[in-house]
Amino acid sequence: MKNLKQDLQGVIREFNALTKKTKELTTKLKKKAVDQLEKAQAAVTPEAAAQRTAEALKSLTKTMGKIAKAVEKFEMERGAKKARAKTKASAKTRKAPTKKTPVKKKAAKLTATDQVVNIIKRSKKGVDVPTLIKKTGIEDKKIRNILFRASRQGKIKRAGRGIYAGA
Repeated sequence: MKNLKQDLQGVIREFNALTKKTKELTTKLKKKAVDQLEKAQAAVTPEAAAQRTAEALKSLTKTMGKIAKAVEKFEMERGAKKARAKTKASAKTRKAPTKKTPVKKKAAKLTATDQVVNIIKRSKKGVDVPTLIKKTGIEDKKIRNILFRASRQGKIKRAGRGIYAGA
């Protein structure tokens, strides 16, 4: 949870830095466009002035497009990180995309409960808490809470004192 919080704070800092850079680039581009426009107005013939102005606007449009794509990409990455932080329950309520093109699905990470239940179900004789701690790396209190919830939900059963087996 701490790592997720730190990651999100890092993303926010990066987003703020990118926003600041975007503003600076926008200011520079505006100044550049004004300079190019003034050069175009100083031209002798109206056709040359119009042509230079059009070129300046084209280059400005391309640059702004690149900046917009960079900001969109950053926001998409930021949104993806936030989506990973949501719980499994909220993921079930999410609607499927309306696009007809196939969407590549990322493999969902197992929750701590899923990890513990899978280990218990793979075991023939049952598993005790110290073994679960070694295999998952999850702390004792959290393992015990998971075991209590899973047994109450009927996912696992108590095979003996401190031993848990698949239901």
